[in-house]
Amino acid sequence: MGRKKELPLLEKVRITDIGAEGNALARVDNLVVFVPMLIPGDVVDLKVIKKRKKYLEGRVLKFHEYSSDRIDPRCKHFGVCGGCKWQHLPYNLQLKYKEKQVRDNLVRIGKIELPEISPIIGSPEEYHYRNKLEYTFSDKRWLTKEEIGSENKFEKEGALGFHIPGLFDKVLDIEECHLQPEPSNSIKNAVRAYSLKNNLEFFNLREQNGFLRNLVIRNSLEGKVMVIVVLFHEDIEKREMLLDFISAEFPQISSLWYVINSKRNDSLNDQTPVLYRGDDHLLEEMDGLKFRIGPKSFYQTNTRQGLELYRVARDFAGLTGKEVVYDLYTGTGTIANFIAGSASKVIGIEYVDAAIQDAIINSEINNIHNTLFFAGDMKDVLSELFVMENGKPDVIITDPPRAGMHEDVVKTILSASPDKIVYVSCNPSTQARDILLMSDSYIVVRVEPVDMFPHTHHVENVVLLERKQD
Repeated sequence: MGRKKELPLLEKVRITDIGAEGNALARVDNLVVFVPMLIPGDVVDLKVIKKRKKYLEGRVLKFHEYSSDRIDPRCKHFGVCGGCKWQHLPYNLQLKYKEKQVRDNLVRIGKIELPEISPIIGSPEEYHYRNKLEYTFSDKRWLTKEEIGSENKFEKEGALGFHIPGLFDKVLDIEECHLQPEPSNSIKNAVRAYSLKNNLEFFNLREQNGFLRNLVIRNSLEGKVMVIVVLFHEDIEKREMLLDFISAEFPQISSLWYVINSKRNDSLNDQTPVLYRGDDHLLEEMDGLKFRIGPKSFYQTNTRQGLELYRVARDFAGLTGKEVVYDLYTGTGTIANFIAGSASKVIGIEYVDAAIQDAIINSEINNIHNTLFFAGDMKDVLSELFVMENGKPDVIITDPPRAGMHEDVVKTILSASPDKIVYVSCNPSTQARDILLMSDSYIVVRVEPVDMFPHTHHVENVVLLERKQD
């Protein structure tokens, strides 16, 4: 068996751009090199860790020169935590590279002749913009390289924080996070301290044992707070002591829940939250409409930018009050209810039944009577028979998950032949792929990126497609 070929060291490589998944890139000997956590202008020595036919992947060994665009990250966990990887990049440049990401994907994957892309809508809040965070308990916190390299001995310590990227069973203990406003950090830190002091067992993700599993904190713009404590098994005495502590320590919490989740994954979609104290929901207002948010509800995690996103979708739809609109992947019916006042009828389809129940309630509390909601797998529900029974759509608004739309869904959309398709996406690459599938029948006439997540490479994009004239 031959010796594995040693991968090369690349010296004094200048980073020139930012590409896929937010990774920095350079060009060496006609090959693209992708490296995480760098920005254009950095000059570094790189160790190649992966070699492919058309590109390399590398990691930094040494800095020779720092980019003049670099700024100091705000968060003490920057570089270890998997989130907010662009904190060292000024926000105006973050927006520039997100807009470029949208353009590159639509041209390269979608092979689209683009109209002029509208300037990206930036977030007025660079920090404290999230209305939901989920923390994970682990009975063994992740040690940083500096800690491992020191001579100190570290006892087994519990962590309450975020998963290390790519490592499902490793959790970084988070002391501060700047994504959600107070009392988020205070609640998290108090729960950790109480749990350690009272010897509550933190979860072991690999062995699947322990007591404390997750902590979810949600908030509304008016300052209401919901806390959901997820436990691996029931222990009435320990559970009540913990929940009573949280309630007494933070009287501003308006909705306190617990969930017993004994399965192998953290998803709560198939679990039953139990209200321990307070209201059973939060209320968020958007353009005069109220939206009910329960412990399992999906809601755009950047509330203010969510409003901007929906305004763009409504503007692109160009409704006159006469149209039948299909809202695909409707979630809790936010877009459907948001546009209902401008349409004749809105039909929402969503996979999660609990979300559809929220959508119906959201219509009821806003006295909206021209919406219909259906639960089920999109490729099964949206069929030619469904279109015949519910009316041919004049406009389809689609906001699928990151994987984009199933090919059968695209075929049904093409068969329904709406005048307009408003495609809202959190993944411009799958959006471009789906648009290519529709390119024989539709043309892209407007493009508007919206930044929902400052300091990350993620970007939402709204595209208006109009049916080609015969």
